[in-house]
Amino acid sequence: MMVDHVSEWLTVGRLAARVGVRADTVRYYEREGLLPAAERTSGEHRRYGPSAVDRLLFIRGAQRLGLRLAEIRELLAVRDTGVCACEPAEGLLRRHVAEIDAEMARLAALRSELVGMLTRMPGPDCPDPAPGTWCPPDLPDAKGGETRNVPML
Repeated sequence: MMVDHVSEWLTVGRLAARVGVRADTVRYYEREGLLPAAERTSGEHRRYGPSAVDRLLFIRGAQRLGLRLAEIRELLAVRDTGVCACEPAEGLLRRHVAEIDAEMARLAALRSELVGMLTRMPGPDCPDPAPGTWCPPDLPDAKGGETRNVPML
């Protein structure tokens, strides 16, 4: 359908500005099927209705929560049927919380390993390291405990 009543419609630039994204982002979402194809003027310029603002705000909010575009597309498909998207959203969000928990555990272990490496560093008078390690051979840890070489990453 062609439209020429531009005062009722938003250009891609105005839509993007209203939502706080770039015009390229709006076009990308349209190509990816997240945003319905825009109406076109007789000159083939895109014109978006007011519902596009709400849809883009939903997409951006879901992205801030860490949802992937494919997941957002699923939620939008449910939302477009008029059915509440809470049930599928709950499952997605629970999975993301589990992913975040796993990543936090991984980062905590990494932090612990790095702190351990730091405590075993000899400081400014560091001799040459043993081959394949960060530290010299038989370097005691900072607390005077057992000797340990730290492998290179």
